[in-house]
Amino acid sequence: MNIGFLYAGQGSQAVGMGKDLYDAYPEFREVMDSVSIDFDVKDVCFNGPAEVLNETKYTQPCMVAFAVGMTKILKNKGIVPKMAAGLSLGEYSALNAAGVLGDNQVIELVAFRGNAMQEAAAGRDCKMIAVMGLGKDEIIEGCNKVKAAIEAEGKKIIAEPANFNCPGQITVSGDTEAVDMAAEVMKELGAKRVLPVKVSGPFHTSLMKPAGDKLRERFAGEEFGEMQFPVLFNTLGAEKADTDTIPELLERQVQSSVYFEDTIKYMADHGIDTIIEIGPGKTLSKFVAKTCPDIKVYSVTTAEDINNLEF
Repeated sequence: MNIGFLYAGQGSQAVGMGKDLYDAYPEFREVMDSVSIDFDVKDVCFNGPAEVLNETKYTQPCMVAFAVGMTKILKNKGIVPKMAAGLSLGEYSALNAAGVLGDNQVIELVAFRGNAMQEAAAGRDCKMIAVMGLGKDEIIEGCNKVKAAIEAEGKKIIAEPANFNCPGQITVSGDTEAVDMAAEVMKELGAKRVLPVKVSGPFHTSLMKPAGDKLRERFAGEEFGEMQFPVLFNTLGAEKADTDTIPELLERQVQSSVYFEDTIKYMADHGIDTIIEIGPGKTLSKFVAKTCPDIKVYSVTTAEDINNLEF
């Protein structure tokens, strides 16, 4: 059995996440108690309210603190991956699991990232949609049509592919006017459904460049450890090349498309037959089922989920 870890991204958070783990596992409790940033991560995770937890600057450190604690629980049970990846924010948790980023370091970094992303989106009317039933080429074609129409009108707004999640599910993000145009174009191209996605910014588009610039400056003062097992990167859908650096890939990630379907296929092609989604939630498990249905998938969000793990 070859295990891969997939770490959930922003959008999976839920008030109360980790409370039962905190009560049941000392290693999880130690992580949550040792977080030292400018708000009480434990209180926001356990008690919310939802409108606070759902703000990017709070969501990101809360999600990663949860992931760090869950990874420690699994490791203490002898469950470690052959390779790992994460959806957007989850990439940082994967790098922590692989020893590249320390526990407190990764939480502080994503707190910085969350603030930078929230600031980049401030005052901009933005939107994200999930497009069902179209392939990668059709989505790109649709966005290119929208871009041409916008340029013809002399406007400075965008709609760009953000997440290639799994077959038939791709998100488009950007300025609301442009994304609404894209929604109509995608329907004309044969999309089965176009659904709004609840996010607080145009993530994984060129509008996030200010956040990428701030991350580049921050990374210049950070130390990155040696990778103990392969991590697959969002902007590649694969392992990094020798010419790639982790800081450069993380800078690109915040303002570029996420190739998660390719990531899942890469895992399958390299012998991963079992995936554990480190939550909260089961979003990534659904992506795996649609992409590589032969892979066995477990999602772990609660103490009960851990107890029910059977290999």
